[in-house]
Amino acid sequence: MAIIDVFNGDADGICALQQLRLQEPCASTLVSGVKREIDLLRRVEAAAGDLVTVLDLSLDKNRADLQRLLEQGVEVRYFDHHYAGDIPDHPGLVTLIDTAPEICTSLLVDQALQGRFRAWAVVGAFGDNLDNSARRAARDLDLDARQLDRLRELGICLNYNGYGATLEDLYFPPDELFRSLHPYADPLQFIAESLHFVRLKQGYEEDMARGRQLRPELETERHAVYLLPAEPWARRVRGVLGNQLARQAPQRAHALLTRLPEGGFVVSVRAPLTNREGADELCRQFPGGGGRKAAAGVNHLPEQQLDRFMELFRKSFT
Repeated sequence: MAIIDVFNGDADGICALQQLRLQEPCASTLVSGVKREIDLLRRVEAAAGDLVTVLDLSLDKNRADLQRLLEQGVEVRYFDHHYAGDIPDHPGLVTLIDTAPEICTSLLVDQALQGRFRAWAVVGAFGDNLDNSARRAARDLDLDARQLDRLRELGICLNYNGYGATLEDLYFPPDELFRSLHPYADPLQFIAESLHFVRLKQGYEEDMARGRQLRPELETERHAVYLLPAEPWARRVRGVLGNQLARQAPQRAHALLTRLPEGGFVVSVRAPLTNREGADELCRQFPGGGGRKAAAGVNHLPEQQLDRFMELFRKSFT
C-alpha cells in the first residue's frame, strides 16, 4: 500500500501534516507546491488500496481528480477549511471540512488528534493570520509571552515561504521545509536549532522592509489596494504583507495585486478582520479565483479585468 500526503505549501498545510505524521510516522510520498497551486490532486497517481491524505486544499478545486481516485479504489482522507461545494458521498472518502472563518486546517487536525501536538497547530493558525484562534488554542500549553511570540514568528515565516509564482521564488520547496521540521515534536526546539528558520527569518525581514515602502493605489475608510512590481521579493511577500496590513487596519478590506512577468496580476484579498466574510465570493467571480471567507485570491487576473476587479472589490466590502 502506498501512502501519499498532498498538502498546501503554506504554514497551515505544513503544520497540519506535521501533526499527522508525528502521530502516524511513515515514509509517505509528498506532493506539494507553491501556495497558489491548489489543484494538487491532478499530480497524484495511485491504485486501489493506497491511502491519500489531503490537507488545506479546496475540495471544489480538486473535485474531478478526487472522483478519479475514489473510482480507482483509493482511500482518501480530506482535511480542509476552504469552500468545498458538494462533498461526495463515497465509502472511500473521510472528510473533516469546516469553512468557519476562525478555523484552519491545522486546528481541524488538532481536533482530530485531541490536542496531542497542539503547539504545531498554534504555529499553523498564526501562519494563517488567525491570531485569536491561535492564542485560544495555546491556553493549555503553559507558554510564556515570549514563547508564544516565537511560535507566531515561526508561523509567519513558514507562511511567507509558500508565496511565489514558482518554486524558484521560494527559499525552500515545501516538501523540503516539511522534512526539515518533521523531527521536532516541539516547534520551539526547531526555532532554536534549525538553519532553515534562520534563513527564512532573514529573508522575511529583508522582503518586508521593501514591502513597507509601498503606498496604496486606493485608500478609503473601508478599502486599500496595493500594486506590487513583477519581482520575486514582491511575489514572496504579498501574503504576509496582506496579513500585516489587515491587522494594522482591521476595519478595511485589502487587495494586493502583484504584476506577473507575462502580464496581468496575481491577487491576494483580505476581508476586514472585523468581519471575516466575502473574500472567497469576490475571487470566485474570476477564473482561477478562490480561497476562504477571510482570505482569498486570483491566480491570474488579466490587465483588462483590473477595472472590473476594483469595482467588485469596492462593492463587496461596503
